[in-house]
Amino acid sequence: MEKRDYYEVLGVERSADDQAIKSAYRKLAHRYHPDKNQGDKQAEDRFKEASEAYEILSDPDKRARYDRFGHVNGGGPGGSPFEGFPFGGGANINDIFGDLFGEMFGGAGARQRQRQRTRGSDLRYHLEIGFEEAAFGTVARITIPRPKVCATCRGSGARPGSGPRTCPTCHGAGEIRLTQGFFSIARTCHGCGGSGRVVVDKCQACGGQGALREDATVEVKVPPGVDTGTRLKLSGEGEPAPVPGGTPGDLYVVLQVREHPIFTREDTEVLCEMPISFAQAALGGTIDVPTLDGPTKLKVPAGTQTGKVFRIKGKGIPSLNGGGRGDEHVRLVVETPNHLTREQKELLERFAAISGAETHPQARTFWQKVSELIRDTKG
Repeated sequence: MEKRDYYEVLGVERSADDQAIKSAYRKLAHRYHPDKNQGDKQAEDRFKEASEAYEILSDPDKRARYDRFGHVNGGGPGGSPFEGFPFGGGANINDIFGDLFGEMFGGAGARQRQRQRTRGSDLRYHLEIGFEEAAFGTVARITIPRPKVCATCRGSGARPGSGPRTCPTCHGAGEIRLTQGFFSIARTCHGCGGSGRVVVDKCQACGGQGALREDATVEVKVPPGVDTGTRLKLSGEGEPAPVPGGTPGDLYVVLQVREHPIFTREDTEVLCEMPISFAQAALGGTIDVPTLDGPTKLKVPAGTQTGKVFRIKGKGIPSLNGGGRGDEHVRLVVETPNHLTREQKELLERFAAISGAETHPQARTFWQKVSELIRDTKG
């Protein structure tokens, strides 16, 4: 199936900045996260699609390459500008020239591919954490299914007492080389999968695979200041190397931060909307305001209007790259009283009766503007 445009997947314009891309991904990730849509294959596909799009568009180099070439010519993860050529999608320019001039330089391309095959595959895990955990950091223990080197054959795949043999197809080279005139093209050997060795007498414990699949528990240290879409790399926690002595792959943990019932976030700034009573707004006073560190006192001046924003320094999110914490911004909302008793109504009616224009300066200014507008229209 043809891939959708990454900008279309996230629902942003091609000119969108990093913050718009992150915000769009955060909303989609929260909506289609597997933990919230268990058993929903379509939601899982949408989540993976959005994660793939964010991985490309959040990286300046990958985004520039995607904007230039699109999906076909290397815009996607692991893409290659040489896909569609007879060298194969996994080839790179060094492999190609290694093949062309391999005899002159001692087969450098073949040795490079041999080194690449000795590394295990990388794994990806989506981890959901709380708002406070993202702010202050946490240690999470996750369980991931991954292969483990077979203890019986020690990863060789052969029955104890025997061992892998040289592949009869490629004679241990791991590749088959086709030469036509000046050009020399190498392809991975289909007999041994590029390892140069084949197992004839297979290990009964692992069936010749050299590994057994198991659930591994991994400790993930989440630093303070992370956000939705942050990727943490755990070196060596991926799949084991396909050959003994090789390097294991890495584990990439992609974070998803749960929404908070009170706070929202913009980079390192925390936003909070706080209701106050009519009397508190009119008379002023000191109120308790929630922060990530617990309640703190905020002085509200008399005559505060709804929508007024107060800043509390140093109560925001720590910067992921260091440099201190952001601020918390508290927006006050004056709550209109309802379900009034008879006495309360009488008091408010008396207040309205004795209130002059000075009591409501904004209303006075508004009606002055209306009068001027009507006068100008008639004139």
